Amino acid sequence: MIIALGVVAVLILIIAATGIKVVRPYQRGLIERLGKFHREAGPGLHFIVPFFDRMTRVDLREMVIDVPPQEVITKDNVVVTVDAVIYYEVTDAYKVVYNVNNFQFATLKLAQTNLRNVIGELELDQTLTSREKINTRLRTVLDDATDKWGVRITRVEIKKIDPPKDITDAMSKQMKAERTKRAAILEAEGIKQAEILKAEGERNAAILRAEGEAEAIKKVAEANRFKLIAEAQGQAEAIINVFKAIHEGAPTSDLIAIKYLDALKEIANGKATKIFLPMEASAILSSLAGIAEVLKKEPQGEEKKQA
Repeated sequence: MIIALGVVAVLILIIAATGIKVVRPYQRGLIERLGKFHREAGPGLHFIVPFFDRMTRVDLREMVIDVPPQEVITKDNVVVTVDAVIYYEVTDAYKVVYNVNNFQFATLKLAQTNLRNVIGELELDQTLTSREKINTRLRTVLDDATDKWGVRITRVEIKKIDPPKDITDAMSKQMKAERTKRAAILEAEGIKQAEILKAEGERNAAILRAEGEAEAIKKVAEANRFKLIAEAQGQAEAIINVFKAIHEGAPTSDLIAIKYLDALKEIANGKATKIFLPMEASAILSSLAGIAEVLKKEPQGEEKKQA
């Protein structure tokens, strides 16, 4: 009897344990009773009827699906290998369980199909340079398609796009040629700019040199003019002073005659073979007698003084 009671107690504990369910904060529980949806359980502790109820837990956290590499043909008939990753989160636990079977597999196939369609509309160059555009279009298409499954596509990222090796080699050569061309253009532009700057520098130097020479000539001319003016003023003042001194000294005719003779003597000392006497010489010669008399009287006066 005791053994039977123990077995019954154990069965009751097992049944009670199977009826206790815990839902985590990032989960939702879908409870079915006898094969029919009964209710949705939020986070916390829940009791279900054993053998009659069954709970399915759905994770609401953001998840990722890795799209394996696949070959895709571009608009210009180039085969490229593309792989991507898809990020999604469940927005409706009921729909993701009851509206689609194996959501991840369905989303993977949907992504591969739409990836072919999107890249098939682009040429190779556009495919390599338009990853953001491809990501946006894929996310929009997948989000619209999975909306009825209770899922929201948050991001789609293209991991890599690999063209064939021969195309890669050709692109590498083209890129090298473009860089060489760009370097040659930049070098030519640098030489051109250097020559322009050199010519402008020489022109500015010539202009400054000419301006300096003109300024120097102007200064020299002004100095010469000042010198001539100063000399002329000095000579004028000297003549005025001499003339003033002569008049203030009141020279006699005898003194003027002697000075005149000294001037004639200086003229005669020259190398000229002909001497021209001024017309006033006759008047001066007439005064020589007077001068001679003066000279004769001075010795006689001296003899008397000696006697």
